[in-house]
Amino acid sequence: MARLKVTQVKSIIGRRPKHKRTIEALGLGRIRKSVVHNDTPQIRGMIRSVQHLITVEEVE
Repeated sequence: MARLKVTQVKSIIGRRPKHKRTIEALGLGRIRKSVVHNDTPQIRGMIRSVQHLITVEEVE
């Protein structure tokens, strides 16, 4: 199964509460913090909803 490295690149200050909760659910919360998740449809949906705040890389 593919793995995705998700890195927060923008602040959540002033963002909608739903976006803040999604960032926290991904395990992020501060700029330049990175986490690795399995590539699942649920994670893809979360990434899509906050794509303007994060970057995503595929990791082996």
